[in-house]
Formats: sequence, C-alpha cells, structure tokens
Amino acid sequence: MKKYHLFKYANDKSLAEINGSVSVPHNKGFWRTLLAYSGPGALVAVGYMDPGNWVTSINGGQSFQYSLISIILMSSLMAMLFQYMAAKLGIVTQMDLAQNIRLHTDKVLSTILWIITELAIMATDVAEVIGAAIALNLLFNIPLIMATFITVLDVLFLLFLSKIGFRKIEALVACLILVILFVFTYQVLLARPDWSAILEGALPNSFLVARKPVIKGISPLTGSLGIIGATVMPHNFYLHSGISQTRKIDHNDPKSVKQAVRFTTWDSNIQLTLAFFINSLLLIMGAAVFKTGVVKDSSFFGLYNALSNTRMLSNPILISVAKTGVLSTLFAVALLASGQNATITGTLTGQIVMEGFIKLKMPMWVRRLVTRLVSVIPVLICVSLTAKDSVTQQHFALDMLMEDSQVFLAFAVPFSLLPLLIMTNNRSIMGKFKNNTLCAAFGWVSSLVLIFLNLYNLPETFVGFGILPDNIARGSAYFVIILILILLIWMLVEMYDLCFKIKKLVNV
Repeated sequence: MKKYHLFKYANDKSLAEINGSVSVPHNKGFWRTLLAYSGPGALVAVGYMDPGNWVTSINGGQSFQYSLISIILMSSLMAMLFQYMAAKLGIVTQMDLAQNIRLHTDKVLSTILWIITELAIMATDVAEVIGAAIALNLLFNIPLIMATFITVLDVLFLLFLSKIGFRKIEALVACLILVILFVFTYQVLLARPDWSAILEGALPNSFLVARKPVIKGISPLTGSLGIIGATVMPHNFYLHSGISQTRKIDHNDPKSVKQAVRFTTWDSNIQLTLAFFINSLLLIMGAAVFKTGVVKDSSFFGLYNALSNTRMLSNPILISVAKTGVLSTLFAVALLASGQNATITGTLTGQIVMEGFIKLKMPMWVRRLVTRLVSVIPVLICVSLTAKDSVTQQHFALDMLMEDSQVFLAFAVPFSLLPLLIMTNNRSIMGKFKNNTLCAAFGWVSSLVLIFLNLYNLPETFVGFGILPDNIARGSAYFVIILILILLIWMLVEMYDLCFKIKKLVNV
C-alpha cells in the first residue's frame, strides 16, 4: 500500500496509553484469533443499547406493537456497515476519525466539527445521567436530586478501571451486556409474545414513515426516526476508529493489517447483533409484557411500577413472577448496568475526540468530571422545575428531556458519517482497503436517507418541544436545516479538495 508522509505529522497515536497494547496471535486458528480481537466491539455495542435506546424502543412497542422491529433491523445493518468503515479507517491509517477529519479540514472547520461532536457526546451523557439516577432511586430509594449528584461519582469508578488494564475493561463491559440481555430475554419469554407477528414486523412497510396515527405524542415516522437516532450515533464512529488500534499490528505486513480488519469486523458484527436482539427485546417488552395501552406513564419509573402491577401484565406467568418483585428489580439492575457501560465508552470517546480535533489531552477522570457536571445541570433543572407537579408529570418531563437530548444527535450524524464515507472511499488514503463498490453504494444511500429523514422531521420535532409557538418553532427548524446544509457543503468541498491534492501527491 502506498503511503504519504502527512500521516506521521498529523497527531500522536489515538489513545496512546493503550494503543497497540493487546497482543494477537498469527496463524493460530479462527476461534483463538477471534477471541484475541474480541472486546472493542462490546464497547461499541454499548452505544446501541444505552438508556436513550430503551425509551425509543419500549415506547415504539407500546404505541405500535411490533411494526417498528424492521426499523431496528435496518438501523442495526446500517450500524454494522458504518462501524466496519470506522474500524477499518483506524486500523489502516493508524489514526482515529477525529485525527483524520482534522488532517483533511482547516483549523476553523475542524474546531466547529469538534464543538458539534462534543455537544453530541454531552447529549448522550444526559440520557446516561437520567438512567443511572433513576436506577439508583428505584433500587435504593435515594431522592432523585441526590441520585443525580451521585452519578458524578462514577469518576471514581473510572479511576479504578484505568488501573486494571484495557482487556479487563472489555471483559467487564461484555459481562454487563450479558446481564442486560439475560434480563430482557427472561421477561420476554415469560410474556409469550406472538412470534409470527414479530416476524411480520421485521418486514419493512409504508406504515414506518406515516405521520398518523399519533399515539402518546409520536407518529410511526417520529417513532422510526427516534429509533434510528438512538441507534446510529456519531460518537460511536470516533470510538471504534480509536479502540480498533488497541491490538498490536505489524503495519508493514499487509497480511497482518488484513487480519486485523477481518477479525475486528467479526467482533463488531457479533456484538452489534447482540445489540439488535436487546433493542428488539425492549420493543417486544413494550408490546407483549404489558396489556396494550395500559402503561400511561412510559418513563422508567412507570415501567418499573408496571412490572410489579399485576393488573398491567399480559399473562398469568408474568403476574405470578411480578408478585415477588423480581421483574421490576431486574429492570432497574439492567438500567444501572446500561448507564455504567455508557459511562466507560463515553469517556473513551471524549478523549479520542478532544485529542484528535484540538490536540488537547487531559487525565481521564478530569475529562469525565467536566462532562458529567455539564450533563447534570439540565437534569437538575428539570427535576427542580417539576418538583411541585404530580409524580406522573415529573416522570414525563424527565422522559421528554431524555428524548429531546437525543434530537441533537440528528444534527451531528452527517458531520461524522460523510467524512467517514469520503475517506474510506478514497484509494489514496485506504490503498487496497478502500471500500468496494457495493459498500460505497450502500454507505451513500444509507447516509443520505438518514440525513434526509432527520432533516425532514426537524420542523415537527421543534414543534413537539412545546417551547415556542408553532410557526416560530418551524421557522427555527428551517433556519437550523439551512445552517446544517451550509456546514455540510463547506465540509464536503474542503475534504474533497484536500483528498484530491493528496491523490496528486501520492502519484508524484
């Protein structure tokens, strides 16, 4: 593969403390090699099953039964494709996505993209704060404001993890994922869902993009976009492009690089398949565990209470288990596990983004403390403002804050997806590891569909916030859409211009 010297001057290694720290075997058989490469995929999969996903999937099941399973399937397949590209970019170029974007854009644009990405990370952190605080409240009866402050102490948890080694962190995350999978598999099996209806729901249909009926404030279109927005998350591409470099690879040996790309892809796809099943179980849980339409409070509080309310459950087996309190307790444990997993991956992503875009490095615990304190603020404001309202209204406000925080991800997705596609489609950058025609076509179609749907629904999303009059909310949304398009055009022109110059440099 041809190389150009710009790369070695761009940045330090991504996550330098753990870069190339895990040894991998060569010519030792498929399963042994796969085991050595397994781990990064689990950290990536966490982003596809965090508390933000729970809300969208469970609400989708409660409102539209199994119809949105096909959206979860399509989102998961798109995620597999884009995560493959992100990991491949990191392995082949020896730089993460943030470093690559900085290399291919000027300082002003790269700073703007850094701010957008940081805001997206903070938006996901809001969902983690809410999920963890609610789990602590449900399990230990800690007042919600105090539980919110306690979530800041996960910095101590991260300090401990930084001492045990990256391989053990991967194992811990994988175990927490299995806990979540077990909890929801157990509850869904007890519910005895209609499997034929589930299989039918896995087939795409026009209902997925319908604006009616509107149930609990969401239409099939907004439900679909919510699932897509909570699934295809921009920060995961940065994360995967960084942690895919933790394996020790001989970059002078094309076979070693090819093996790394192959087994990293296997690891990613296996873990994302688990994430697909977990999200599907969440949707099925919303549709099958409870009687249709009985859950009026679809917040985490409402679902926790519903799992111990025998009048809301769908069959005698669930009712008998619910009387013991096992169902509701397991739900809260899974929620806490999900929040802690997201804490680990969110911090690693923050490091990658900060070091890659602006070359600013700080200790992991400081980084986490700053972002967590910022994320706690909107949660505390929400809890304080609704303190005098009814319990249901308080729960609904937190639920809406979590869903609204995910909306910003729709803004951020194009600014990570399009650079990822441009660079992995460029032979001057990727050499023989450039995307093949089929991957490139699916990548462009998927990304353009995602961008169009997110922007198309933005006016109704702004109206749904209920903060501004409808006409002003729509006008604000159109202004944001124009701003996004201008930034996208600016980014595309710069990246294509620089990639063209690099191509000429390589051919000299």
